[in-house]
Amino acid sequence: MTPHSLDLQSLATAYRQGLKPSDLFATLLDRASRDKHHTWISLLPAEKVLAMARSLDGRNATDLPLYGVPFAIKDNIDLAGHPTTAACPDFCYLPESSATVVAKLMAAGAIPLGKTNMDQFATGLNGTRSPYGACRNAFNPAYISGGSSAGSAVAVACGQTSFALGTDTAGSGRVPAAFNNLVGLKPSGGLLSTKGIVPACRSLDAVSIFALTAADAQQVFAVAQGYDEDDPYSRPAQPHGRRFQAGERFRFGVPQPAQLAFFGDGTNPALFAAAVARMEALGGTCVPVDFAPFLAVARLLYDGPWVAERYHAIRSFIDKQPESVFPVTRAITLAASKARAVDAFDAFYALKNLQRQCAGVWADLSLMLTPTAGFHPSIAAIEADPIGLNTHLGYYTNFMNLLGYSAVALPAAFRPDGLPFGVSIFAQADQDIPLLELAARWQASTKLPLGASGQPLPAAANLGSPIADGQIRLAVCGAHLSGLPLNWQLVDRGARLIATVRSAAEYQLYALPGGPPLRPGMVRVDKEGVAIDMEVWEMPVAAFGSFVAAIPSPLGIGKIRLADGSEVCGFMCENAGVAGAENISRFGGWRAWLGSRESSGPTGER
Repeated sequence: MTPHSLDLQSLATAYRQGLKPSDLFATLLDRASRDKHHTWISLLPAEKVLAMARSLDGRNATDLPLYGVPFAIKDNIDLAGHPTTAACPDFCYLPESSATVVAKLMAAGAIPLGKTNMDQFATGLNGTRSPYGACRNAFNPAYISGGSSAGSAVAVACGQTSFALGTDTAGSGRVPAAFNNLVGLKPSGGLLSTKGIVPACRSLDAVSIFALTAADAQQVFAVAQGYDEDDPYSRPAQPHGRRFQAGERFRFGVPQPAQLAFFGDGTNPALFAAAVARMEALGGTCVPVDFAPFLAVARLLYDGPWVAERYHAIRSFIDKQPESVFPVTRAITLAASKARAVDAFDAFYALKNLQRQCAGVWADLSLMLTPTAGFHPSIAAIEADPIGLNTHLGYYTNFMNLLGYSAVALPAAFRPDGLPFGVSIFAQADQDIPLLELAARWQASTKLPLGASGQPLPAAANLGSPIADGQIRLAVCGAHLSGLPLNWQLVDRGARLIATVRSAAEYQLYALPGGPPLRPGMVRVDKEGVAIDMEVWEMPVAAFGSFVAAIPSPLGIGKIRLADGSEVCGFMCENAGVAGAENISRFGGWRAWLGSRESSGPTGER
């Protein structure tokens, strides 16, 4: 009774219907042992895997959030008692303890199947730089799987595991997802511990998650994340931004047309245009963005001193045994040994300037959308030009960690040649949950099959689980409206306009005495109420206290009922505060009343 698909919803259904973990894992071990894609560096001993599975056979499947879920581990991530090679046999060591993320997942009921193939020392985006063989694409073995987390992606796409761990420094958690019809989450830096991981660039590395669905990636992310005091780069998650709920508009950026690069591919431009149209259908407004600062940041990753971090990570090994390192990897790494400290400072200064330029786009955008990779080369093409084509693969990905962004790679379409095409959405740090929720809506709208299995997305898997978002929605009706004198108090606190709405018809609006600026007072009444024009803004919880503290009497914050029946925080006025004030309810809103004053002659600050 093995499920047709290993997505978490289908797997949970199979367990409820009587499937035993031991039976499932016996099937998966056999499937993995017959793999012909060079997916695995090593599988766990069958008896060890089956012992873990049998320990769950008699337990209630609801006891553990990842009960009996099979997963794969990129072979630069430690699993206690099992070799870590980073795809270099002579580097191999036997860790005594598991990486923090692996320990968390196993404690939640997930069972590892083995360690996956990768570009050696996580240096590459193509999956061919491995003495264990070039990892082959799940849809066409003549094409690259993408790297460096090559085997992790193929293990999920080929139905050998439900999810897999990778690492992502320059795009290694996104490019393989795009090339294998998967969701790839590259979390914000520091949210998943990197303790127990062979570093590539320690200051930039992130643990990535490959999954069949966005809902699966979110479920795994919820288990794996958390502050780790043993990892100096770990940090607590911060409140994230707006939710991309159905029916709400948002603005998304795309590179200007001249900055879109497809490297000679004639099919992908039309597929990306269709992806832009799909995002618009989900509620987005497309905004062309100057992509030049992002590309300049991307160039810093390999043309700047961060390559020296790759040398630093394996210095003691490569200096003693350079012949043990894959030729392309050796050339890239040893070249970085000549980097100078002064060059590092030049690059840090350049990055700081570019970070400010890139930050400017977010005042007007909620996220950005790009291709994940502009083209999909064959293994033969990569082997003929291993550095040049690999550089092109990072065009849309290399800048991400230097800017601290969160990102999700998404399946978008299938090309006429049968290969997948993927896009990525990204936003500022800590926006992982909103991106995953939008990714779930996106995935439901595409109706693409899961991985390489051909199985459809489960009907109920189109929404991520609700997680507190650290935001407060606030309805404003007067001087805080867009373009009016106090709107800066919202904008300066990082608030974003979510919607223009009307209140329920149970309020009266008054023009309060005093000013400038002029202010209204909104009072709930038992009868003769009217609907008032309002705006709903979303503000980080951390900024809300200072905003409320600055509100003068007789105004305060209460609950406003909107026309659709929902309630949000909003400005209310004490009944005593409107004594003698002009009742302007008949205008239906503050802007309409201001307009009437302008047309009738009185002036004053608006």
